[in-house]
Amino acid sequence: MSTPVGPYTPIVRGGDLLFTAGQVGITADGLVEGGLENELRQVFINLRSVLSSAGASLADVVKTTVFLVDMGDYAKMNEIYMEEFGDHRPARSAVAVAALPIGAQVEIEAIATV
Repeated sequence: MSTPVGPYTPIVRGGDLLFTAGQVGITADGLVEGGLENELRQVFINLRSVLSSAGASLADVVKTTVFLVDMGDYAKMNEIYMEEFGDHRPARSAVAVAALPIGAQVEIEAIATV
């Protein structure tokens, strides 16, 4: 799990729910290069890591919120999102934003059950 880039906790348990902070495509070396696809694949690596730290997985996710700097990336995001979640389809919102931390193009936060 990467170190947070701000004053927040990466994952918090509230009763039977886990709430993740938004995950961007960051590694120990910084934001991954190569555009949306590489960032999004790293987002899912980070999301899996955060969930795993609390004993959960993508299969336990019931809701996500996807933040995109460019809604023109929506179709590509959907392709990768469906690959990552497989047949599991959590509820989801997608929101266009003006900017994201560290210059990221995409960020995902999740709610999971435990």
